[in-house]
Amino acid sequence: MADNESAIATTAPELLEPTYRTKPRDDERFNAVTAKSIAAEILERELDSAKVDAGKQVEDWADFSDGFESLSKSIADKVKEKCREELHCPRYKILVHLAIGQRKDQGVSVISRCLWDTGTDNYATVSYRNETIWASCIVFGLYTE
Repeated sequence: MADNESAIATTAPELLEPTYRTKPRDDERFNAVTAKSIAAEILERELDSAKVDAGKQVEDWADFSDGFESLSKSIADKVKEKCREELHCPRYKILVHLAIGQRKDQGVSVISRCLWDTGTDNYATVSYRNETIWASCIVFGLYTE
């Protein structure tokens, strides 16, 4: 029993360093220019392909059809995934806010607010429009410690 007690008493717990970092490394920062080009490319590709049916679909917007809801979710998810792949910022939370609307002689302002650290966090914004549809996409990169 004495041997067992001495073995327990002599084993010290392993000391571990904290893994958190309060600032990202320079090669891991959110790049707003790259995020903007990614969002613009995906918006243009996805909404130009949807343009074929846009005349018919826009008439159904009064019912807030599920087609446009799923389209906006799909585009936002694609922007988020491509930003994750290409930006290489592992400790960042990527948020995508996408608004799609019908062009019918009206004005629209898309405004968002976020509490963040100006030294580490950033955003990119992209607008798209064709004859019948407008879209506004905001990509936020928020550093998580």
